[in-house]
This record gives sequence, C-alpha cells and structure tokens, in this order.
Amino acid sequence: MALTTTSIAPPSTPHFAAPPPLALYIHIPWCIRKCPYCDFNSHEKRGEVPEAQYVEALIADLEFALPSIWGRRIGSVFLGGGTPSLFSPEAIDRILAAVRARVTVAPDAEITLEANPGTFEQAKFAGFRAAGVNRLSLGVQSFNPVHLSALGRVHDEREARIAAAAAVEIFGNVNLDLMYALPGQTVKEARADVAEALAFATPHLSFYHLTIEPNTLFHRHPPRLPDEDEAADIADAVESALTDAGYGHYETSAFAKPGRESRHNLNYWRFGDYLGIGAGAHSKLSFPERIVRQVRHKQPQQYLERMARGEPLLEEREVTRGEIGFEFMLNALRLTDGVPLALFAERTGFPPTIVRKELDEAEQRGLLVRDHERIKPTPLGRRFLNDLQAIFLRDDPPRGAQPAAVPLTGPA
Repeated sequence: MALTTTSIAPPSTPHFAAPPPLALYIHIPWCIRKCPYCDFNSHEKRGEVPEAQYVEALIADLEFALPSIWGRRIGSVFLGGGTPSLFSPEAIDRILAAVRARVTVAPDAEITLEANPGTFEQAKFAGFRAAGVNRLSLGVQSFNPVHLSALGRVHDEREARIAAAAAVEIFGNVNLDLMYALPGQTVKEARADVAEALAFATPHLSFYHLTIEPNTLFHRHPPRLPDEDEAADIADAVESALTDAGYGHYETSAFAKPGRESRHNLNYWRFGDYLGIGAGAHSKLSFPERIVRQVRHKQPQQYLERMARGEPLLEEREVTRGEIGFEFMLNALRLTDGVPLALFAERTGFPPTIVRKELDEAEQRGLLVRDHERIKPTPLGRRFLNDLQAIFLRDDPPRGAQPAAVPLTGPA
C-alpha cells in the first residue's frame, strides 16, 4: 500500500498567544510654516490654533479607542506633528494626564515630544518637562544658514544652537533631527553639521536623506540635489563620523549611544502595535485572530467636526495574509542588526514559512542573510533597501502599509 504525505497549509488568519507591545502616538497637525520638502500631515497655522478644542477631541478619541486596547499597557508615548511644541505646556500636561487616567502607562515609559527650535522658550520647554515629557526630539535639520534657508525652516542657526543647548540642559534625553544630501551640500558641509551635532553630546541623533516626495513644493519646483554618487559619499561621511564618535547606526536613519535607542521607534521597526489618535493618525492593533489598521480623518477641521459626533475613523480594515510579510519586512529590514526569526510569528501571528520563497530570493541576491535564529540585511541590502523590501511585495499590494503613515519624526 502506497504511503501518501500531506503538507499542512499555513493558516489564513493570524493567531496570537499574546498581543505585541503597544505604543501611543498623538498627532498635533499644526506648524508655523509648511516646509517645501514635507509630505507629513501638517498644516500651516493661520490665526489662533484651536488648542483647547483639539485637546478635548484627543481625549474623546482616546476614550473611543479604549475598548480596542483594554487591559494593555502603553510602553511609550510620542507627540508628533506638525509641531507639537506650538502647544502650551498646560495643554501637553492635560493630554498626558488624560492618558494616564484612562490607560496603564509603564512607569518607565519613554514620552517624546517633537519640537522646533523656532518655538523655543526656556520656560515653555521646562513646562513640557514638568508635564511628564522625558525625551525631546528637536528638528534642527542643519546648522548651516544657507541650507536652513533652502529647506524653508523658520529658525536660523543661532536659534538651533540655543534650543539644542537648552534641550540638553532641561531634558538630557534628547534626539537631534538633521538632514543630509541637501541642495548644493558638499561632504565638507555635511561633516560640519555632524561636528556641530556631536558637540551637544545627545544620546540620539537622526540623519535623514532628503528625498523629493509627491505633493510637496520641492516636487513642483525641484532644487538641485547631490547626485547619487555625491549623496552616497555624504552618507558614508556622516556614518563614519558618528561611528567614530561612539554612536551605533541601529536603523536606516538613526544613530544612538549604546542602550539609548528610541524605544518608541524600535516598537515600529519590530512590528509592535500602536494606537494613533489625532488628525490623520494611523493605528495598527492586533487581536487574537486578526490585525486591524485604522486611519483618522486627516484635515484638522474635519477631524474636530467628526470627533464632535464621535466618528474619528476615516478607514478601518483587516490586514491580509498576503500583505503581512511585506508589512513586517518593510519595518524590520530597516534595522541594521535585523530581527530574530521568531519575532515574525510573534508579531504577525503567522509562521515564517509564508515568506520562505521571498527570503530565499533575497538571500540569493546577496541582500539578506539568515539562519535559524535571525534575519538581517547585508551591507548591500542596506544600501538598496527599497529593492530588498520590494521582494516581499506580493501582487496584491498592501493598502496603507507605509511606515511613513505614522510620522516617527515629523517636520517639527
């Protein structure tokens, strides 16, 4: 009698023994002036910002979301924008107090607020600290006046230095956001920006490659940017200087002293859950047998009107098995050291066998290395990250899977 063998097909829905870690993102959409490179959901303020009304809406939004996160602990909070530092310390205190009153926040939770040097006031920043903010992310972008002007920033180099020094004094735990491959930038100028940033000895630095995005002023009127080889030389110079200074390049755009990586951002890259509240905020929430993505109404006035009726959601949908491999790898492969193989099942609810073919292809092309314990991009894979991520993109492209939907560091 002939023996037959059968293979067990992967499940069609995820299964979670325990939910992933949970973070909270709070979006404050207004800024002083829209930067020409910015494609985030930010809106130039005209007249007075409806601060009190928006705070009430955020609290109502959180209460609306409570049934979907009931019993779960918040490990980090990120107030992003826009420019959250436009709000008063009293408003930030009210938001954070409302969060603590309604959900369990870890005692050592990382609570980050994005700030613009153009909004700096000593008493105001001290007020943010007193409200419970324990990490500041300061959008410097450059210390070069020519480049600040080209980027349309509202602050100058003097204000950037004053704000950075005060942030270190008040918070200690500070990230400086900078950009490179700027219009007309040379390697020497990029090194000068790195040297200025290093002088503040912050535990974390972010260096973002300036790219031209659709629906921006730079897309309609492109500046002359360094070509691909020049940009690669600048990137190498930035990484070399930061590595020599003791910063680990742990994620595509992020550098940190040992043990000082951003816990909130790591939760994104490791495919943790996050609840996003506020205009245009995105959420990814896991339940025992499904993963749900949500999007709030984008325009601030529309969001306020919808919240008044208790209707914050513009869209809610389940993530499919065909999408999940790309969504996970889109995030995890940004990490220099990759992720444990076991994390795939833990955070997606599916066995890693559902992406075996894609992993094989990425490995054969020299873009990824793996063993029974870890998945990790190679130096070639890090350089051609888009090509590596695209391998996991199926014929049915994910809807709304881009991590940029949640601004980790907005245009503050």
